[in-house]
Amino acid sequence: MMTRLSNYFLKTLREDPADAEVASHRLLVRAGYIRRQSPGVFGWLPLGLRVKGKLEQIIREEMATAGAHEVHFPALLPREPYEATGRWEEYGETMFRLQDRHGADHLLAPTHEEAFTLMVKDIVNSYKDLPLQLFQIQDKYRDEARPRAGLLRGREFTMKDAYSFDVSDEGLAAAYQKQRDAYERIFTRLGLDYVIVSADAGAMGGSRSEEFLLPIPIGEDTFVRSAGGYAANVEAYATPVPEEIPFDDAPAAVVFDSPDTPTIDTLVALVNAELPRQDGREWNAADTLKNVVLAVTPIGGERELVVVGMPGDRDADLKRAEVAFGGADIEPATAADFEQHPGLVRGYIGPVRGGEAVLGTEGSTGVRYLVDPRVVSGTSWITGANEAEKHVAYLVAGRDFTADGVIDIATVRDGDPAPDGSGPIETARGMEIGHVFQLGRKYAEALGLKVLDENGKLVTVTMGSYGIGVTRIMAILAELNHDERGLVWPRSIAPFDVHLVATGKDPVVAEVAENLGAELEAAGLDVLFDDRPKVSPGVKFGDAELLGVPRVVVVGRDAAEGFAEVWDRAAGTKERVALTDVAALFSA
Repeated sequence: MMTRLSNYFLKTLREDPADAEVASHRLLVRAGYIRRQSPGVFGWLPLGLRVKGKLEQIIREEMATAGAHEVHFPALLPREPYEATGRWEEYGETMFRLQDRHGADHLLAPTHEEAFTLMVKDIVNSYKDLPLQLFQIQDKYRDEARPRAGLLRGREFTMKDAYSFDVSDEGLAAAYQKQRDAYERIFTRLGLDYVIVSADAGAMGGSRSEEFLLPIPIGEDTFVRSAGGYAANVEAYATPVPEEIPFDDAPAAVVFDSPDTPTIDTLVALVNAELPRQDGREWNAADTLKNVVLAVTPIGGERELVVVGMPGDRDADLKRAEVAFGGADIEPATAADFEQHPGLVRGYIGPVRGGEAVLGTEGSTGVRYLVDPRVVSGTSWITGANEAEKHVAYLVAGRDFTADGVIDIATVRDGDPAPDGSGPIETARGMEIGHVFQLGRKYAEALGLKVLDENGKLVTVTMGSYGIGVTRIMAILAELNHDERGLVWPRSIAPFDVHLVATGKDPVVAEVAENLGAELEAAGLDVLFDDRPKVSPGVKFGDAELLGVPRVVVVGRDAAEGFAEVWDRAAGTKERVALTDVAALFSA
């Protein structure tokens, strides 16, 4: 039966919603697909559910091809499994927590590793029951500090999450490849030009992690790639370590007065004017060693200050720092932090070791000192002398100072070398649409998932985790498929195959449209029929363009002559077609 707009639950808007930042948010609300309930939370209307359902069907088909079985878990879960895996605290303020009337702690699941693990533990007890792949399509909840961009970054969102269970690492690798291949098929069917990048596993844990990113200017992720094929999320980029340099003939360190040098640029200008290099070239920012003071608060731990030395032409990337410090909360040191550590001479901090300043007379800093991978033995630097208004030049790593460790948190930029030697990298913005992990045995060990192997010995199961953001992909497809008049959905996920519009008050037009709609339905097409009797042609045309069904058929003044107008929204064409040819045209 045709879906008729005269009694369909739909209201389009002529004005953009005030809080819409991106095209997908603006158009999905205006076209009647979703409605805001609260920040980052949306209600779904019939059109939205139709598109979302078609997306989910594509995913289900490819999961079946990969050999995965569909299950479904509740969003409301108890505290205990997440506490056993350490994630009750690890997720921090991102997790929605609540108590039932008996005071028992629960959460709204941000992800379901624990639930899947316990379900398999309850049912599977032998290697003969493995390998096993399960998946669900379910809503997730994360208390985003700043939900934005409609469905792209919400507090409630729909994901497909799949999990594999195997006895051996070889089995895990095979399952991982199956899911990875399925993702490539899914995104190809959706027409998404994805990039697969190496990624950090973060709170998920595991040995291997890859993200499927869609290059898009509004993307929240930065990734890097080289012409030679290297690709990685910027957090997973590893700075190549230079060769060590002999320093037997290096100049001796020179401490010099440096008042009024609050920035790297002012410091470089001073040394070029007053302390020319012995080799004749000018100093630049890369010759300086910037010492950045960070406050690091591990999950469930205490706040600690750390000084990180890095080339002065770089800054600390706090997202890279969060990964490098194991998911700890990272922020620049505050004025109060410096007050509690008087050994840190603000603006003139130099290398320290074991909390003791290498140079200067201000006393112990009491903090760890870590350096960038580029600070190898033999490299020579201009840096702070740990004394007010004094810097030091020709301070040589390995000769004059050593560090407590190495950490790779400096900003990554175009032209940096790819770690695999495949050439210089370029940076780009992207949006994550899928993520695959080799979790290993982290969750199985924490929750006691073991099976009997072929020798009758209990062994811990190894797992993989594979996620796709369903609602995010829907928003991305809206971002990629629209024009100035409205949405233009790809046919594979459009809410209807044909948008049939009857215009004018002539009863002949209505009759012809009814007959054509029946013919289209008989041809196996899903038809949205705009049969609203008291709505002007202009409004109907505007809605047809806004709603985004890629093929529109207008039955109007030419109906009596046996013709209709066919719009191809994707191609931007309008064609006069004989009524008798319309169904055949769409079936071709």
